[in-house]
Amino acid sequence: MDDQSGLTWRWSRFGLGVAFALPAMVVTPFSPTLGLAFAVGVLPAAAFRLPPRRRGRAVILLVGALSAVGLLLGSLLGTVPAVAVVGVFVAAVLASITAAHGRLAQLVLILVLPMMGIGLSFPWSPAAVGLALCIVVGTVYAWLVSLLWPQRDEPPPAAAPVPRGRAMLVYGILLGAAAAIAAAVGFLLDLEHVGWATAAVLLVMRPVRGQVIARSIGRAVSVLVGALAAAAFALLAPGDLLIGVVVGVIVAALCASQESRWYVAPGFTTFIALTFILVNSSGAPGARFLERALETLLGVGLALFFGAAVPSLLSLFARRRRSMSV
Repeated sequence: MDDQSGLTWRWSRFGLGVAFALPAMVVTPFSPTLGLAFAVGVLPAAAFRLPPRRRGRAVILLVGALSAVGLLLGSLLGTVPAVAVVGVFVAAVLASITAAHGRLAQLVLILVLPMMGIGLSFPWSPAAVGLALCIVVGTVYAWLVSLLWPQRDEPPPAAAPVPRGRAMLVYGILLGAAAAIAAAVGFLLDLEHVGWATAAVLLVMRPVRGQVIARSIGRAVSVLVGALAAAAFALLAPGDLLIGVVVGVIVAALCASQESRWYVAPGFTTFIALTFILVNSSGAPGARFLERALETLLGVGLALFFGAAVPSLLSLFARRRRSMSV
């Protein structure tokens, strides 16, 4: 079902999402931590638009592998804060200037970089490696499940156009600066999840200013709603069985709404991520919600400043310089 408000919902994809979440739903009543890790593992596949042909669905494996690589790179960088800040900047610049060189290069920009940001929250440890392994295992499982889904005769969606040349260099420098500042603030303030604000920057900023503003508003609202829902759910002190059922519904809803124009996916992923944090934390749910909300606003604010305000100022200065030289 597709309405004019920009929200798309496919019940067939909801069923696919339930199938994706089945291992998490089965395991969570016995081990909530492991079950939620399995749910995190299938998130990349659930959030990615299902290709119409089975042969094309192998891209799900690539999405999962790149997600795991990005997480591990960020985890490794996160062990040394100074190196992490510089590394995020350099990675953003390199990914931006190479983004026009094919679909894989675009995935590095829009997928690996945000996962690197998330990885900063998990300094290198067996837990970080285990989470990356869950992503790989979850992706392989999701790919196998996707092969059972019927094929469609529609053409695959076209890749979004990417600017070339100097524009992407400037964009990469601004993206790297915003992400590096977010990481630096996180390390300096000793935030529990340094990568949350950094990932927000890397997920929101795009080379086109209009996209930045729309994504900033959409992500901020979506993340706040997802975090509030997770905090309210935790306050109910749900049993492990109920957690498993709700996690399955959330993953299925993410999959069903993946074609929406509205930026709804972060709400579902935030609910899963924050529930995973709360299950493994003794802190109050309200405090966790406040942390995620403030970190999200920090990342969105930096993305708006470097992705919209600074380019507008640069364009204004360039126009003035040209008018003065005439």
